[in-house]
Amino acid sequence: MPCTTLLSTSQISREPENIPKNQTSRLEKALRWENLALRQERQICDEHGQFIHPDALPPPFTSREHGDWTPFHDRTEFETTEFLYTKNQMSGSNIDKLMYLHPPFADHKDLYSTIDAIPLGEVAWESFTMKFNGEGSVPSNSDLEACAPWMDTPCTAWFRDPHAVVCNMLTNPDFKDEMEYMPYCEWKGEGGNTKWQWCNVMSGDWAWNQADEIAKDPATHGSTFIPVLLGSNKTTVSVATGQNDYYPLYTSISNVQNNVRHADHNAVAVVGFLAIPKTVKQYSEDAQFRKFKKQLFHLSLSRILRSFKTFMTVPEVVHFGDDYLEQVVLSCIVSNWCTKSRCEDAQLRAQIVTYILCDNVDFSTLWYQWDVDAGIVPFTNDYPCADIHELLSPDILHQLIKDTFKDHLVVWVEKYLECIHGKTHAEVVMDDIDRRIAAAPSFAGLCQFPQGHGFTQWTGNDSKALMKVYLPAIEGHVPNDVVRCFCTFLEFCYLVQQDIIMENTLEEIKEALDCIHCYRKIFQETGVRFDGFSLPRQHSLMHYITLICMFGAPNGMCSSITESKHIKAIKEPWRRSSKFNALGQMLLTNQCLDKLAAARTDFMACGMLGPHPDINQQDPLHDNGDVEDSDESGGEDKSDKEDDGAVEGARVQCDVKLAPRTIHALAEELDVPNLPRLVCLFLYDQLLTDNEHMSDTIPLTACPRFEGRIKVFGSAVSTFFAPSDPSGIRGMRCEHIRSVPSWRGGPGCYNTIFVNTGSEDGIDSMEVVHVLCFFSFCYGCDLETFPCALVHWLKLVSDEHDPGNGMWMVKPFFLNLELNTRELSIIHVDMIVCAAHLLPIFGKEFVPQKATFHETLDTYYHYSFEIAS
Repeated sequence: MPCTTLLSTSQISREPENIPKNQTSRLEKALRWENLALRQERQICDEHGQFIHPDALPPPFTSREHGDWTPFHDRTEFETTEFLYTKNQMSGSNIDKLMYLHPPFADHKDLYSTIDAIPLGEVAWESFTMKFNGEGSVPSNSDLEACAPWMDTPCTAWFRDPHAVVCNMLTNPDFKDEMEYMPYCEWKGEGGNTKWQWCNVMSGDWAWNQADEIAKDPATHGSTFIPVLLGSNKTTVSVATGQNDYYPLYTSISNVQNNVRHADHNAVAVVGFLAIPKTVKQYSEDAQFRKFKKQLFHLSLSRILRSFKTFMTVPEVVHFGDDYLEQVVLSCIVSNWCTKSRCEDAQLRAQIVTYILCDNVDFSTLWYQWDVDAGIVPFTNDYPCADIHELLSPDILHQLIKDTFKDHLVVWVEKYLECIHGKTHAEVVMDDIDRRIAAAPSFAGLCQFPQGHGFTQWTGNDSKALMKVYLPAIEGHVPNDVVRCFCTFLEFCYLVQQDIIMENTLEEIKEALDCIHCYRKIFQETGVRFDGFSLPRQHSLMHYITLICMFGAPNGMCSSITESKHIKAIKEPWRRSSKFNALGQMLLTNQCLDKLAAARTDFMACGMLGPHPDINQQDPLHDNGDVEDSDESGGEDKSDKEDDGAVEGARVQCDVKLAPRTIHALAEELDVPNLPRLVCLFLYDQLLTDNEHMSDTIPLTACPRFEGRIKVFGSAVSTFFAPSDPSGIRGMRCEHIRSVPSWRGGPGCYNTIFVNTGSEDGIDSMEVVHVLCFFSFCYGCDLETFPCALVHWLKLVSDEHDPGNGMWMVKPFFLNLELNTRELSIIHVDMIVCAAHLLPIFGKEFVPQKATFHETLDTYYHYSFEIAS
């Protein structure tokens, strides 16, 4: 249905019945709209902008008739094209060979021309060229009279109309149920327990404030405000060939919910490749060259985005259906100063203040006293209602994970060890920390560090994985305040990455930040940071609470979303290119991928295609890791499939399916003689238990008997709701839980899991168990299938968190420790929630040289873990 774009409605969304007194300010702000007679319902209009009845039927999404596969002949031809070009990314020569054996196309040229003929999703690529137009300068030590080479070198940027790209996003029917059409306020709870919460961008104060400003013009009433998100980040595709770095520019819209951007459902699109000026080393540090690079960046953005300018003040009818260094360039400030404020107690920067300063203060004073680079004009200067200081959003990946954690805290620990122990002994301790990191038990989706963390090329995923295992690795080697500093920093990261942030969460974030500032003083007291903590990246943490209230949950605008897009938009197109003048080929590849995605959406809207099939997915009962009855397999799981990832489909709490002898043979193999007894008790609990009788209170003779055959499986697939992690469009994610005697040709892999027992002795009604075997069997007249797991229970060491690292501690539970009699049970897989990541508590002991992560769960009896809230 067409709808005018620009202004959100001023309707209050999801309003609770009772609001506590301390929250009336936001409610009064919302009600002020009604008092000013600006409270408008979002109004539907036709393609001419004329408002129509809200119950009017929308026009069809597509004019395509059912069964019309144009420009393809049939469904087989379309899905073959999609598989070869999008999924397999087959080269042209290999396509020719395949078409010779089994054509629907003559050759690769025929296939490419068919893709080009798709009339949907195409936004043509354009380019513009800029070059330096100021006076040339020559270093003082040069006798040359010529200008520096970079001054005569044209810089070419490629882009496609971002306005057309955004219109395609608005038209996409995949987003129709995942779109916010108005700013809204959201509460949770009732009465005095009502709490304000923030999630998507439209739930923040910034969207309200913008709508306030736009609503001052009566001509905009009834339209929808569409905030445009921009992200850019340089990326390298190869270190062994000529030009190997690119500077992509991405866009999205704030109206789509955060989980849609995480799911990579074309809600984030590449709209440009910015120019990267090059020069010889002689001029690389030249002040004019640095200024030229910054101004080129802003002029390029202004040129690319100018198609938006008209519609920033006049509604348009549309069919609906970043790191610190870059922020310094964007905000036009001096490096090593905060991009949001001048000091810890100062108010946030404002562009109007910067303009006043530039008009009244000389350049030197602006640079040294006001940290403003007056020589650069920001691109927002060309656009109404755009304040670059206000629009800079928090960036979890660079500000927290890469900078504060990896570049600061981890480095400070190494410097601390050198200050205390000297370089020689510090290296011995660091080697033990690396062995502890390498000894971390395997976990779904966790990359291993066989040599510890001593490598040079870090990625964002490496830093995230190290955050999960680093804290227990340093405990015992550093003072408690260092451990607590890491603990509170990780707590801060967990809190700000949540998909929904409540008012009480903001209080917890503030408390964690105060603890970070308190505990990090030990690095100053020990001489690691003798000059204090004047670090812009760490200072940015102070603005998170304000920015959450302005823009909603930060994980919806994190640069990790655009960096993950690098793979599909940059790296894979580069790999399939000839590597010679690769950029042009990469642009065409992206354009073809967009056309195929638009064609699939169009065919689905006509009912000609269902959801995208995963033809590689096996039957859940034969998923990777199955252990066959044959002795030839040796119980080895040879799968190399990814452990976890995004899952499409409806949102559910959690779901576990087994991924694939007699019971006595299995008991002998597992060395669990009482396994038949455990099966009988399990059947009683499943079939006969009631409020008065449980399996642990009745004799074994009262239990059902089972002597049949069973099927053994090497893994189970757990699917659960995890919107803060890489997930599908509904926030669902899956991970494999393994229990195999041999994993990838090495020792066995037996994961630990959370099970939902409803027990008050656990944490959040969950307990931790160690999976020894997955199996299923049929029982009863109707041969009902029982998928289950043999587990060893782990119990809490204490009712409280560990006072040092804030984690819970568990240990294996034994009925008789002297006889090594483990407490074993058989549970139904429906009790499984997800995998549990356990880490050893090493204490002050050094890890043996030959220790491996395969032995950790058996060698160390106590583990600590964190439950995601």
